[in-house]
Amino acid sequence: MRRVTLWLLSTVSVVVLLFGYDASTSATKPLASPPAAVSTTGPGGSSATSGASGGSSGATRTVTGGVASTQWGPVQVQLTVSGGRITGVSVLQQPSGNPRDAEINDYALPILTQETTSAQSASIDMVSGATVTSTGYVQSLQSAIDRAGR
Repeated sequence: MRRVTLWLLSTVSVVVLLFGYDASTSATKPLASPPAAVSTTGPGGSSATSGASGGSSGATRTVTGGVASTQWGPVQVQLTVSGGRITGVSVLQQPSGNPRDAEINDYALPILTQETTSAQSASIDMVSGATVTSTGYVQSLQSAIDRAGR
């Protein structure tokens, strides 16, 4: 009888603790993404910025993707496109609600950016252990690729 009582009290305690734990670290999400900015640098070094993609195929353009809202925070990427190829990727926003986010992003984002320049598309593999960040990254990346007209 004593074992049954101890087991029952232990089980009830665990259930109460599980239902009382708040796993959410982010209380708010961005309401809207900023408009995309495309900047084109011509051969003479002059640059122009517009809201739509365009320009010559030899120009270097910077295209900002939309903000992807994830459960851990926003993810936003910016592409550098030259001659129709993705030559660089910058991560403008990433989840940063706690130290674990920084640890995951320090590992995952360099892999994702390298995969992007290798694949030249948003068809890249997710990083194990960083599924939420990877999903947001790919969403913002696809948005930037679409805005670049690729």
